Amino acid sequence: GKKSEKRLNLSKLDCPLLLDPSCGSDVCLEKQLEKFEWQLRTLKEVLSANGNAARAELLKGHAHEEVCALVNSILDKVKTETTADLNVSFEQKSKATSEEHERRVEGTTATVTILQLLLFGQVEALTSELQVYNELKRRVKESTLKRDLKRNIQGMLAHGSPGAFWESEQESLLFVIEMKAEQVEDMYQSRQQLSKEQQELKLALDPQLSLNQRLSQEKEQLVFKIRHRDSYPSMHLSAMVPEIAPR
Repeated sequence: GKKSEKRLNLSKLDCPLLLDPSCGSDVCLEKQLEKFEWQLRTLKEVLSANGNAARAELLKGHAHEEVCALVNSILDKVKTETTADLNVSFEQKSKATSEEHERRVEGTTATVTILQLLLFGQVEALTSELQVYNELKRRVKESTLKRDLKRNIQGMLAHGSPGAFWESEQESLLFVIEMKAEQVEDMYQSRQQLSKEQQELKLALDPQLSLNQRLSQEKEQLVFKIRHRDSYPSMHLSAMVPEIAPR
């Protein structure tokens, strides 16, 4: 159960506060009863004290071995049970934190991988198209047809106006060149936009990657503490066990 719901059970402790069965007279029984009631008041007063220092001061004032032994027995039992509960709670929280961290890392890694594949695919497609166009442009530039056409047009211009056929061919060639130039410009703009989106995606993912790294470090620290907690000195009672408040 929760620590706040715990109640002290004196029947489970080696409680020395018992009436002496060998005492048969009424006077003896009355004295035993008075002693028993005094010990109970002392025990209640000590356990209701605020803090270990106050309890120790009260015990020092009473200086009764049976009361001291009973209080120490109760505190040891509470400390043992509370420490066990804290260990279980710590292990459960550590396990839950580790599982949550692994789920977040797996989800983030999958998302980043998918986005990278999409961006790389688009960049590779545009790069391939640009290479094809550059190769076509080079071949057109170096082709014999272009050189011959240019030579024929220059020759006709030297001897008079070219005919309608050559004018039509020249217009068609200029149209094709302008169309290809527009396509190159479009591909360049698309590539610039993809580069910008890739940079924005990288900036957006950097904080998440930093968070994953911090969670990974925290997970390693938790696992280390769990595996080596028995090697550390016992924590102070005030850090491990809440103050015993009066019920």
